[in-house]
Amino acid sequence: MIIPEGTRLKLDPHDDYTHEPESASHYNESMYFNAFSREEGMGAWMRIGNRPNEGHAEMTCCVHLPDGQVGFMYGRLAISHNREMNAGPLRFEVLEPWKRFKVRYEGELLLMKRPLDMTDPSAAFKSNPKRAAAIELEFEGVAPVHGGEIVTMDGQPIVLDPANAVFRGHTEQHLAAEGHITVDGRRYPIAAGTGYRDKSWGPRHWHNFFWYRWLPVTFDRDFGVLLSIMGRKGQEPFIIGHVFQGGLLQPVSELRMHTEWDSEFMHRGFTTSFNASGRSYTLEGLVRSLIPLRHKPAAGAQPGSFTRITEAMTEYRCDGRTTLGMSEFCDVVTGGVPISHRLGWS
Repeated sequence: MIIPEGTRLKLDPHDDYTHEPESASHYNESMYFNAFSREEGMGAWMRIGNRPNEGHAEMTCCVHLPDGQVGFMYGRLAISHNREMNAGPLRFEVLEPWKRFKVRYEGELLLMKRPLDMTDPSAAFKSNPKRAAAIELEFEGVAPVHGGEIVTMDGQPIVLDPANAVFRGHTEQHLAAEGHITVDGRRYPIAAGTGYRDKSWGPRHWHNFFWYRWLPVTFDRDFGVLLSIMGRKGQEPFIIGHVFQGGLLQPVSELRMHTEWDSEFMHRGFTTSFNASGRSYTLEGLVRSLIPLRHKPAAGAQPGSFTRITEAMTEYRCDGRTTLGMSEFCDVVTGGVPISHRLGWS
């Protein structure tokens, strides 16, 4: 998270609940969870983004199956308030702030043998079958929450430029996960699973993300890594991250990253190196399945450009451990080429 000069972060467990919406028409309050089972070779991620001033909630559910198929559903559900995270088939409950959460989904998923079909969402929904799905997951926070609301040094809310904002507050946390996922009649247990979550609130236009790499991975209840690289117009990328170990979040430094791309400029693997608490680490990622999602460009954007977020179930290796997690790459794409690639950033 980029913290402007003269501000600080305020971390409050009540921020796990919803907030009173600000007046900005594009106020957004979102929660995201992912869960993975290395034993089953699968995982899922779910997001609700309430936009009460626009009268709808964004709902996304995505399941990466062991055979490479991906089940996906997106919807805009009508809402009239911001009192809960409940968007049709998907519901999030805060059982205890910073500690325990529940996720439920009951509905259909578009089942794709070729997840890259989603490069053309309209065609994907016409050419792939929908199948019944149910998700019941409980999450436990196993690491300290990090992030918070950006406030002035005396704790007052900051003034945001709604046209350029992406959030007012943002928190993240490593998780343990238990439960089950059922797709097309087959039930997959998530036992001793791992996961990750984030929460954000404030004005948001998706196209205000220039480019970023988000690599959150939980290996077990006592080891995890977060690496986040934010591209900024006309400036060097902003890099933050940590190693979670021994109950502590140890900040990373000297991060380097090399990415392997396919012919469509979608990531297929990467290697990162960094330091934390006087130790050197290497985090390797190999994409197992990937789905590209897109957002419409801002008014006045270059013709043919759009914001693309590639969501990939990834096999991670670090410090002698192996697990599954998500890797998320976001770029403004123009002429088929991501902006970060044009800028020479791996």
